[in-house]
Amino acid sequence: MRIRFWGSRGSLPCSTTAESLRKKIKNVIQKADGIDLNSEAKIEEFLDNELQFSEWGSYGCNTSCVEIVDTEQKIICDCGTGLRDLGNDFMKAAEPKTNVFNIFISHLHYDHLQGFPFFVPAYIAGNQIKIFGCHPKLEEAFKKQMQYPFFPVRFDELESNIEFTLLEPGKEYKISGYKIKAIKQNHPGDSYGYEFVKGGKKFVYSTDAEHNDEAENPDYEFINFFRNADLLVFDAQYDFSNAQLFKLNWGHSSNLIGVELAVRANVKRLVLFHSEHTFNDEEIENFLEQTRRYKEIHEPESKLEIFTAYDGLELQL
Repeated sequence: MRIRFWGSRGSLPCSTTAESLRKKIKNVIQKADGIDLNSEAKIEEFLDNELQFSEWGSYGCNTSCVEIVDTEQKIICDCGTGLRDLGNDFMKAAEPKTNVFNIFISHLHYDHLQGFPFFVPAYIAGNQIKIFGCHPKLEEAFKKQMQYPFFPVRFDELESNIEFTLLEPGKEYKISGYKIKAIKQNHPGDSYGYEFVKGGKKFVYSTDAEHNDEAENPDYEFINFFRNADLLVFDAQYDFSNAQLFKLNWGHSSNLIGVELAVRANVKRLVLFHSEHTFNDEEIENFLEQTRRYKEIHEPESKLEIFTAYDGLELQL
């Protein structure tokens, strides 16, 4: 199982400004002073060994969209702006291997739907788009965002074959060779996490979920839902102080509770997701390092690996 991230920002897309790029370039030039960069190999070595990811790269600006890369059918979690890039990448293939797109929706907030009107495969006859979710108004939400005057193309004008399927939380489904379960999460208007199991690997997508005092219970239901996951994508938009003091009941969790739940559930890899849209690359990188330090101090025996999602990140399970 291979997981590719097309969008991982929370609440709304962020932008890269000329000022931020200039700062990056200035910093790289300063660090390169006196270093031999007369070959491509030496340049690559400099980038790999002398610079942080936030200096040479970016955590991206797209909202939630994650793909389970599969050669038979597309498996996609959420339709944030990252879906546009996913669709454009699909269209570049000379001979696409599939025309079936299985899309699982966590909830109906706009940052998880806003990429769909720009999803090119939806406009092409012969493509099959199967949208799954647990909200009764799933179909209504997709159609409303493409009504006039909000968008120039109406949903009913799309040429692809689109169908909606409501899922029942807790019930196991078999879709495109995967065993799939949904779980209801604490978020305004409700959201749902998903478990995908195939070939002995388990992937859990759990964004837009707030875990509060009940998470301390030994039988907390999410421990079992996350248990032994090879990869857990976890909503960590806030640090601990924001999650507990200033943004309580906003529907998002902290990086620290993500570590604690992942360790208790014996998760192998934790990916911090739904990154705060006001954070720049350096702030997100510091957030990741703080999370890793917390794990080393409080859970030193755990072998949990911790990453932060960014547009283009791929992880092989």
